[in-house]
Amino acid sequence: MWRVRRAAVACEVCQSLVKHSSGTKGNLPLQKLHLVSRSIYHTHHPTLKLQRPQLRTSLQQFSSLTSLPLRRLKLSPVKYGYQPHRNFWPARLAARLLKLRYLILGSAVGGGYTAKKTFDQWKDMIPDLSDYKWIVPDIVWEIDEYIDLEKIRKALPNSEDLAKLAPDFDKIAESLSLLKDFFTTGSPGETAFRATDPGSESDKRYRKGLLGELILLQQQIQEHEEEARRAAGQYSTSYAQQKRKVSDKEKIDQLQEELLHTQLKYQRILERLEKENKELRKLVLQKDDKGIHHRKLKKSLIDMYSEVLDVLSDYDASYNTQDHLPRVVVVGDQSAGKTSVLEMIAQARIFPRGSGEMMTRSPVKVTLSEGPHHVALFKDSSREFDLTKEEDLAALRHEIELRMRKNVKEGCTVSPETISLNVKGPGLQRMVLVDLPGVINTVTSGMAPDTKETIFSISKAYMQNPNAIILCIQDGSVDAERSIVTDLVSQMDPHGRRTIFVLTKVDLAEKNVTSPSRIQQIIEGKLFPMKALGYFAVVTGKGNSSESIEAIRDYEEEFFQNSKLLKTSMLKAHQVTTRNLSLAVSDCFWKMVRESVEQQADSFKATRFNLETEWKNNYPRLRELDRNELFEKAKNEILDEVISLSQVTPKHWEEILQQSLWERVSTHVIENIYLPAAQTMNSGTFNTTVDIKLKQWTDKQLPNKAVEVAWETLQEEFSRFMTEPKGKEHDDIFDKLKEAVKEESIKRHKWNDFAEDSLRVIQHNALEDRSISDKQQWDAAIYFMEEALQARLKDTENAIENMVGPDWKKRWLYWKNRTQEQCVHNETKNELEKMLKCNEEHPAYLASDEITTVRKNLESRGVEVDPSLIKDTWHQVYRRHFLKTALNHCNLCRRGFYYYQRHFVDSELECNDVVLFWRIQRMLAITANTLRQQLTNTEVRRLEKNVKEVLEDFAEDSEKKVKLLTGKRVQLAEDLKKVREIQEKLDAFIEALHQEK
Repeated sequence: MWRVRRAAVACEVCQSLVKHSSGTKGNLPLQKLHLVSRSIYHTHHPTLKLQRPQLRTSLQQFSSLTSLPLRRLKLSPVKYGYQPHRNFWPARLAARLLKLRYLILGSAVGGGYTAKKTFDQWKDMIPDLSDYKWIVPDIVWEIDEYIDLEKIRKALPNSEDLAKLAPDFDKIAESLSLLKDFFTTGSPGETAFRATDPGSESDKRYRKGLLGELILLQQQIQEHEEEARRAAGQYSTSYAQQKRKVSDKEKIDQLQEELLHTQLKYQRILERLEKENKELRKLVLQKDDKGIHHRKLKKSLIDMYSEVLDVLSDYDASYNTQDHLPRVVVVGDQSAGKTSVLEMIAQARIFPRGSGEMMTRSPVKVTLSEGPHHVALFKDSSREFDLTKEEDLAALRHEIELRMRKNVKEGCTVSPETISLNVKGPGLQRMVLVDLPGVINTVTSGMAPDTKETIFSISKAYMQNPNAIILCIQDGSVDAERSIVTDLVSQMDPHGRRTIFVLTKVDLAEKNVTSPSRIQQIIEGKLFPMKALGYFAVVTGKGNSSESIEAIRDYEEEFFQNSKLLKTSMLKAHQVTTRNLSLAVSDCFWKMVRESVEQQADSFKATRFNLETEWKNNYPRLRELDRNELFEKAKNEILDEVISLSQVTPKHWEEILQQSLWERVSTHVIENIYLPAAQTMNSGTFNTTVDIKLKQWTDKQLPNKAVEVAWETLQEEFSRFMTEPKGKEHDDIFDKLKEAVKEESIKRHKWNDFAEDSLRVIQHNALEDRSISDKQQWDAAIYFMEEALQARLKDTENAIENMVGPDWKKRWLYWKNRTQEQCVHNETKNELEKMLKCNEEHPAYLASDEITTVRKNLESRGVEVDPSLIKDTWHQVYRRHFLKTALNHCNLCRRGFYYYQRHFVDSELECNDVVLFWRIQRMLAITANTLRQQLTNTEVRRLEKNVKEVLEDFAEDSEKKVKLLTGKRVQLAEDLKKVREIQEKLDAFIEALHQEK
């Protein structure tokens, strides 16, 4: 329609041009026609290259108006050969009006597009609140139960009524297309119309009227759009209400599923935020470790609290003190998953594991705290195990297993001794957990008979603490009736005020249990007499020991996301996953700590006051030295006494060595060397016998005997210095320790192996020498010989007295009598003495006929004797006779030094026995001197070194110190030190706790 009208106008313009040019010569060429005429009717002319653009839709036309130029285009006049006056008032009017409309409509449309674009930007800036639908209360979703939406739906208009209210978008598009055609331009440099004069007043009025119509039209369009939006919103609301009006069961299922997805999504958001927070904290801690902030990091609260518990554990390993500080005690049946739950909380596979075998053999205290790196370390070791490396994890598990087996005594299966382990890592919940051995129902082969009772006693000892949080682990894959731990927990916490129940292996339970409601009854505590503060269900993996913590966590989340237990509301979202369990246990732990720690600090203050008062009353002048301090004091005293050995004079060493060595070898010298040699008939035979026997003795026995004597002498002197009282400074509390150190040092000390070889050469050379240089040495040898013979004579007379009984003086004075055997020995002695009087040079042995003669003489007097009794009696009688004869000969040799110098030539006196004793005496002196040098130069230092090693070993053995340093004073000082340390650590912890608040 629009194109037809436009074509007609163009035809009229062309016709008028033809009419006005009729008086000219020839026809007007096509190039002289108006541009509009050429562009409409003569597009086929070969010189025309302009083409009409394709018609666009109204929406495209509307959106393209913002790109129209707002400046006035200056038209270039076209000159013709002959142009009379032409009246183009319709064209001028249309050009002016279209120019005004162009400005107004372009501004309006451009402003609308800009507003729409701004609205879209604001809309994009608004956050997506779909993730927070869970914040909306449940009553919003149940609004159809309180409001009759069906009536509202019927009151709303239907789709036909809404269609009537909607604007006629086709008409609007047609109007906009018409306007666009007016504004369509040709090629650059050309315009649709040529401007003429500025116009008249009628043109201005027409433009105002047209502007008003355009504004009115825009308002109507906006009103129609608003009505359309409202109608569409009401219609969508009614449609959503109709769609939501489904059966109750489907609605409940849908809401539960949406709630589950929302909670899981919220959980993932929390995990992501916590992961980011963990990384940031890790970076901060790493910077602090590198010293970027140049400040010393304070100990964390959980580390301070763990130190308090460690001191308490050392204070009383039997756990009998009034220690009511909170701990998380993990108890459960064997293989119920206690260790796996603890590993999920610690985020590392740190415990040894076995299939059905008891692995936890002693309590393990695990302190969880935050740190830049995921590491673990023992309380008594500086080695850190990197929990991100499988090699360190394996080494940690092996170390824990070794420590457990070391704690278990011989003949036992479990031990009450606690292993203390610290685990640090980013994002770990701060708390202290104690993993106890699993409760068993039957003692199997290989276990100690009292294993079951021991486990019960250990578990009760930890759970009877009124502030201990009991984490009761129940295996969900077995029948609840088979559980033992629930009865034990209900006895210790009957009201369930500090018990958290955890059902493990829920995936197996859901698969195997035919009635899911049974799991709900277990979680709600309806199947047990036990009450609990909270109930949780967790999954600790698929049963594969090689699974990582991340894989287990993903499997647990996936299981609960698809589990019917959550979809059917048997379990709530906050009751599942080990992560929620860890958060709940940590919150409960710190709540318990804040409520009880100050009360415990006050109780330790009272204990400290009582101990200090007792010490002042019993030991007012003594310092409060604990066992370690007393050991250090005793250690210094012992080392001083060892050093005092080096201050012993050489003369004293040689005297005691010479005396001890002679006491050791005198019997051998008299019985095996002197007596056999003295039975010879001449001096040559005597000297030959002596030389042979001395050589044999030196090669085989003498050096060894000398070293033994020296070592025993060193022990005696060391013992004398260790045990002799020091006057008022002596403290008998060290006596047991000193005795133990002395015995252990002597046991470890060994004499130098090369000492015997060098000593053998020296002794052999000394015994080879027979030259007595002066009378003094001769007299000294005689004196030495007389002492030796008199000592032997005295021993022989004592032996004869014991053999024959008391003499007549003792019988009359002390009322003693002889036995029948002693009477026989006495008669035999008397008979043998008669024989010796007849022959004083009788040899040492009786002949057989002499024995027969003696026996017959005794039988004639009515005394029955045995030949062996005659020989035994003869040995002692002849020994006494020989020693008396030797002493008489020794007195004669006092004047024999002159004859000795002349080698006893022309002299009936022979003193070879004196020379023998001089050789023995000189050998003893030289040996004593050699041993003294070895003692002072080598052995004393080696003994001092051994003593230091023994003291160092004792210092590391706490059991040894407890055994050797005992007494009321020691125990009182030990208790006082521990209580002070506990109180100081508790005060520091409470101060830090208040600062954190």
